[in-house]
Amino acid sequence: MEPNVYDRKCGSRQVLDRIGDRWSVLVVLTLADGVKRYGDLARRIDGISQKMLTQTLRGLERDGLLTREVHASVPPRVDYALTDLGRSLLDLVSGLEVWATSHLAEVEAARARYDAR
Repeated sequence: MEPNVYDRKCGSRQVLDRIGDRWSVLVVLTLADGVKRYGDLARRIDGISQKMLTQTLRGLERDGLLTREVHASVPPRVDYALTDLGRSLLDLVSGLEVWATSHLAEVEAARARYDAR
């Protein structure tokens, strides 16, 4: 069967949900410049809860977009890094970041006009 993101039963919909999730986008962007520890990710991504960060990391790892490497040390150290598949998302999510930041004023103005009605 050909993948069809419009079909709720198609696995491609789950992939789209994963890569379109705001936390996933921010994790991928944060890992763009290399390996990060859990605490680095938590500090960089303002507003993400510990539970949501953990869930997002597990989902991205499950989907093959990042790796989780546990180092035997005290305290234990865990490193996260994008896989080749995860790095293949960088142009896409970087484009979203650029669009969101460059069009923020326009979106805020549209919201203000809408809310004023």
